[in-house]
Amino acid sequence: MPRPVVLLVPLLLAGPAAAVDLAFPVACTPGTDCYLQNLFDHDPGPGARDAACGPLAYDGHDGTDIALPTLADQRRGVDVLAAAPGVVLGTRDGMPDIPQGGPDSPDVTGVECGNGVVLAHEDGWQTQYCHMAQGSVAVREGETIAAGQRLGRIGLSGDTEFPHLHLTVRQGDTAVDPFAPEASGTCGALPDRTLWADPPAFPQGGVTDAGFATAVPAYDIIRAGTADAPPAPDQPLVLFGLLFGGRVGDEVSLDITGPDGVAVLSHAEPLDRTQALLFRAAGLRPPRGGWPPGRYEGTVMLRRDGAEVGRFAASTEMPPG
Repeated sequence: MPRPVVLLVPLLLAGPAAAVDLAFPVACTPGTDCYLQNLFDHDPGPGARDAACGPLAYDGHDGTDIALPTLADQRRGVDVLAAAPGVVLGTRDGMPDIPQGGPDSPDVTGVECGNGVVLAHEDGWQTQYCHMAQGSVAVREGETIAAGQRLGRIGLSGDTEFPHLHLTVRQGDTAVDPFAPEASGTCGALPDRTLWADPPAFPQGGVTDAGFATAVPAYDIIRAGTADAPPAPDQPLVLFGLLFGGRVGDEVSLDITGPDGVAVLSHAEPLDRTQALLFRAAGLRPPRGGWPPGRYEGTVMLRRDGAEVGRFAASTEMPPG
C-alpha cells in the first residue's frame, strides 16, 4: 500500500524529544492471531529494506502494518487500541471497507489512510492509526485518551488490499520506526532501544493460516478465510498454508499424518523468489477403498537456512466411508 496521508497537519510541540513508550495497538497476539506484515522503510533510495536489512518493507513505507490473516478474522472484529495516552487531534470515519485492486474499489486519492485517528502525546510525539472499519471510530477530536483505550476496529478502508492497521509514529513532522527510532536511512543489527514498552518479536516471516480442502484452493479464497472444506473418503486430501515474508532459498514443508500417526504426506519445496505474501498447497488422491476415518493432522512450516521461521498446525476429521 502507498504511504498514507496524515489526517491533520502535524502538530509541533516545544520541549525535549523524550522517548514515548508504546503499547501494542491491536487487541491480538503477534504470531498467533495477527502478524507484522510491512515495516518501516530504511532505504533512503528507491529500494526498500526494513530495520534489519530484510525485505519486509516497500519504498517509502512510513509505518508498521499489523495484519490479520484473513478477511474472516477482520469480520469477527479486532479492536485498535491507543498506543500511549494522549489527546485526539483528528478522526475520519464513513469510508467503505472495500479493498483496492477490484472492479468496485473506490477512488481514495487524498484519503489513503481511510478511516483513522491521530493522537498527540507528550514531547511532540504523534501516533496515527489507519484503515479502520467503517463506523467503528469510537473517539472524537479533543478527547483525552488513555493507553490501551479502544479507538475502533481493524478494517479495509482507504488504500489497502488486506485487513490491517497501519501505525505511523512521528516526532514532530518526522516519521520514526518504533523498532529502530534512531536508525533512519540505515539498517543492520537491531538496536537495544525501541519505542515499544514491551517489544514484539521483530518479524522474519512465518505461516499465518493453514487448513484442509479437497482441491487446491484459489489464493483469494484462502485470504478470505473460507478455503477449509470438509474431507470426504473418496476425495483428494489437500493441506494448504498461507505465508508471509518468504525469501529466495527458504523452504516450505507440508506434512500430514493419519489417524494411526503414520505419515500420509511429506512435501517440501524451496522458494525461488522473495514474496511478501504467498501460499502453498500439497495433497494426495484417496487410496484404494478411500481414506480411513479419524483425525488427520497437518503442519505447514517455513524454514530459512535450516532453521524454523514459523509453523501453523491444522486438523480435520475424516468421516466413515
